[in-house]
Amino acid sequence: MQIFTVQQLTGHIKNLLENDRQLINLWVKGEVSNYKKATSGHIYFTLKDNYSCIRVVMFRSRARNLKCSPGNGMAVRVRGYVTVYDRDGQYQLYAEQLEPDGTGALFAALENLKQELAAEGLFDHSRKKRLPRFPRCVGIVTSRTGAAVRDVMQILRRRWPQVKIILAPVAVQGEAAPREVSRALEQLNRLNSVDLIIVGRGGGSLEELWAFNTEQVVRSIAASRIPVISAVGHETDFTLADMAADLRAPTPSAAAELAVPDRLETKRLVDMQAARLTRSLEQQIIGYRQRLSHCARSRVLARPLDKLVEQRRQAVDMLEKQLAGLARTGVNGLAGRLALLAGRLDALSPLATLARGYSYTLCPDGAVLRDSRQVQAGDQVQVHLHRGMIECLVKEIK
Repeated sequence: MQIFTVQQLTGHIKNLLENDRQLINLWVKGEVSNYKKATSGHIYFTLKDNYSCIRVVMFRSRARNLKCSPGNGMAVRVRGYVTVYDRDGQYQLYAEQLEPDGTGALFAALENLKQELAAEGLFDHSRKKRLPRFPRCVGIVTSRTGAAVRDVMQILRRRWPQVKIILAPVAVQGEAAPREVSRALEQLNRLNSVDLIIVGRGGGSLEELWAFNTEQVVRSIAASRIPVISAVGHETDFTLADMAADLRAPTPSAAAELAVPDRLETKRLVDMQAARLTRSLEQQIIGYRQRLSHCARSRVLARPLDKLVEQRRQAVDMLEKQLAGLARTGVNGLAGRLALLAGRLDALSPLATLARGYSYTLCPDGAVLRDSRQVQAGDQVQVHLHRGMIECLVKEIK
């Protein structure tokens, strides 16, 4: 006979449970007790009936998607799988989905409608309209009676006393509610004076809030040309109207606070901006005064002729001297060059050669006599000296 350790036995039982097809995905209904939500976000509670109980764990990744808030004594349906928690050796249900018992069909219908409307783009963020910062008139679509409408109107008047309020009373649950809510939205859209609409009601069960999950109400909100704030139920309640609206408020009171600015806060901001503007203008004035004083002391403004005439006249005199100097330098340079060239020319002049005792002779025809064969005896030639000329007669040629 095999002897198991506690760990081996626990592992064996866990393996049996996790390989049972019926236990890996099942629905269990019962009453919630010992409900506890840990700081980590995980949810722990016991699911019981008149005869038995089982521990249930829902991890944070699943718990944050809950569409209802479970509590002690609440009848629920839980979908999940069964396994063993090794440390305690105790089997428990790991929940992946939780819904109030008896509303499963409503949730299924809600999910189908949500997917259909989402496919049409009714929930797209690009369709959301910007809320007016200072609305002059706010329309309210809700029940005439109840704490929700009183809270909304009180908060609106307290935060922004000058706002005009138009109440469109409707039924917020029951068969007539979707039709009345839709008609009220259409009527408010026909009024040119309304800047913003708040539509919603106080908290309640899924069935009581169902009017705001109907296709008629969702389409009316999406078709509104006036921005709409949806404020249905409590913070944990979430409806299709919230998804179609331009802004979702966790509660009707929160919707009133989001709809209008706070008068005192706005006054404080205006006063602060006015003070900043005053300081800025004062600093600019001081700066301009300093610049004016500096300009008044400036020599340019005190004696403008010094700058405009005298200094420029001085500049002209200086340029005139520079030009005269350049001219003298140029003339002297050219005179020196001329003397040099004259000396060279004088050295090459035939007159200088004649001055040294040389002469040149011209034939009777005026040509320079270079060869004795150019003349004959009896020809008359001219002998040119440094000073003067001699007429000579050729007596003999050798």
